[in-house]
Amino acid sequence: MNNGSIALSLLLMAVGAILAWAVDATVTGLDIQIVGVILMIVGLIGVILSLLFWASFAPFARRDDRPRQDQL
Repeated sequence: MNNGSIALSLLLMAVGAILAWAVDATVTGLDIQIVGVILMIVGLIGVILSLLFWASFAPFARRDDRPRQDQL
């Protein structure tokens, strides 16, 4: 996962919000509002997973720069 996955997740959330709240069309056999909510949930999960993945590679992680005992 990279920054592109965060952007894709945000795009899914935006499309889902548009479908859920802005579209007033009806399609036989398909509830557009439910599809929008599902897209928002999938997008939110994608954002959370992307942030958790990037947190494991955080540049502010603690490092121990002291020499090890076997290097003395």
